[in-house]
Amino acid sequence: MPRLLHRSPAARSWRTTPAPTEVLAFHQGLSDYAPTPLHAVPALAGELGVGRVLVKDESHRLGLPAFKALGAWWAIHRALQDHPGTEELVTATDGNHGRAVARRARMLGLRSHVFVPDVVSSTAIDAIRSEGAKVTVLPTSYDAAVVAAASAVTGRQLLIQDSAWPGYEVIPQYIVDGYSTLFREIDVRPDLVVVPMGVGSVAQATVTHYRSTDSAPAVLGVEPARAACITSSLLAGQPVTVETSTTVMAGLNCGTPSSLAWPVLRDGMDVSVTVEEDEAIRAVEDLAAASISSGPSGAATLAGLRAARDALELTCDSTVVLLSTEAN
Repeated sequence: MPRLLHRSPAARSWRTTPAPTEVLAFHQGLSDYAPTPLHAVPALAGELGVGRVLVKDESHRLGLPAFKALGAWWAIHRALQDHPGTEELVTATDGNHGRAVARRARMLGLRSHVFVPDVVSSTAIDAIRSEGAKVTVLPTSYDAAVVAAASAVTGRQLLIQDSAWPGYEVIPQYIVDGYSTLFREIDVRPDLVVVPMGVGSVAQATVTHYRSTDSAPAVLGVEPARAACITSSLLAGQPVTVETSTTVMAGLNCGTPSSLAWPVLRDGMDVSVTVEEDEAIRAVEDLAAASISSGPSGAATLAGLRAARDALELTCDSTVVLLSTEAN
């Protein structure tokens, strides 16, 4: 299928307010907290004609193989303050978010119920169950699983969802705020930050962080061609829902943008691009050759950088940060 690409020339001048500073303090107070590494990959810098390619490696974060606990655990912390007496956490997931919610529920002595579309791998489903969660597998899409999870919440249950819609935006904003720790750990001034996109929440966190500081790098968002809800929305000039199918980038297999992410990405993200399955798989292999474990959803950022290279204003002195969100 044709590659989709959207550019917003005014994005770097857009500004917003940062996430609360207490988010980082919360994470630093967790027993398993440690900043994740930023790996230099000279071979990729040479290939792409830039000064440095640095990979933010989220393959080990708070005892889990992905970055999602940063958002989920902060959101749970804040949401339980707002909703005392909660007994069960409910969510929908295409993998890592659901496991992070289930892990934190178990740590806090709460029950968890996770709704999963049947395109999610049995390995990922077993990992969620291993955290003590009740798992409901549905023969449907991620978007429909979110609807099912939201509809199931009653009484002392609480929905912890990483996508927002009108009427449900407080907890998703907590999740986005939680991701800010990842960017506060990055101690370089990049010229470009590349981030994967599902519903757009971590991309929202990226734009929020870098559009609320003196440093204003370009931001490139990357999503699967088979689930291109953000890029399609940007090209349409309004949020749209797209039909999704199976993709190796399972964590990005989302058909509808988050209502919170949409205005931030519309106004503050420089470039958005889609990538194909084989491009993501090649990126996984190339990062593995650099001793970085990255699944297709995380390695999509390298695939997207390659795909959008000619549309980006980069030089031989530029520093590029790729966000690799998960282990392989």
